Amino acid sequence: MHCGKEVVIMADNAKKKKGGATRTPVGDKIFYIINAFFLGLMALIVIYPLYFIIIASISDPDAVLAGKVVLFPVDITLDGFKKIFERTDVWRGYLNTIIYTAITVVLSLIVTIPAGWALSRKTLPGKRFFMIYFIIPMFFGGGLIPFYNVMSKLHLINSMWAVILPSILSVWNLFMTKTFFESSIPDGLIEAAKIDGAGAFRTFGMIVLPLAKAVIAVMALYYAVGQWNSYFNAMIFLQDENLYPLQLVLKEILIASESTVGGSGETILEQYRLANQLKYVSVIVSSLPVIMLYPFVQKHFEQGVMIGSLKG
Repeated sequence: MHCGKEVVIMADNAKKKKGGATRTPVGDKIFYIINAFFLGLMALIVIYPLYFIIIASISDPDAVLAGKVVLFPVDITLDGFKKIFERTDVWRGYLNTIIYTAITVVLSLIVTIPAGWALSRKTLPGKRFFMIYFIIPMFFGGGLIPFYNVMSKLHLINSMWAVILPSILSVWNLFMTKTFFESSIPDGLIEAAKIDGAGAFRTFGMIVLPLAKAVIAVMALYYAVGQWNSYFNAMIFLQDENLYPLQLVLKEILIASESTVGGSGETILEQYRLANQLKYVSVIVSSLPVIMLYPFVQKHFEQGVMIGSLKG
């Protein structure tokens, strides 16, 4: 009985100590409050501009110019969206951008994933040479004129491949993929596959790729966003307006709307009002598909980015 009482007393003391240990010190509470305040402030700084673009795109242009649009839309109107979507060149630009982005993502994954896997192998002959070969153009570029001359010699000017081919490999994405494979694919698994008689291609296709879904999703998102938002190569290499991507079409619309139109009956003030509204509408029109794509890869995004950045 005496031993039983001692056990009960010791258990009560342990509970008291445990209860006391779970109490958060005052200093920690102050830290959490300050931390939450600054995180909330940073979130507001990031989110509010996006929110303002949305409410400004559906508000009366005069109210936006007068600074009346702050938290809520004023005199809601969809004229900006109507003017954008009434244009056939916008829909053609959408189609072109979808084609460019889809082809770029497929070709980029075909190039980046196998290359990252090869560079992650310690037995790769000439590995140091290939690493230097990829690192040098990551920091040094030949310039615009040599770039244009190369594309011209390859007869790619004014073709869709002038937009696609320069975008199919990012050295930064390649190194992220390499690091992912080094961190996530154990050497023992590859050795076991070799013992079972699997060759290099079979090992890569049946073992490595199924385990690389996270990094494949991240790379697909990176390449898709990069190509979707790209307009510089199209601006330099394309002359045919039927080949323009969406970003370049919207750029041309904004430039045209900001210039004075002779004989159109529109005043300079009306031009300015239209340009200001189209500016916000074009951001939404160009960004919405990418925002809709993100939820489909979100579950892989964190894992792929974090594992791919653990080691260099």
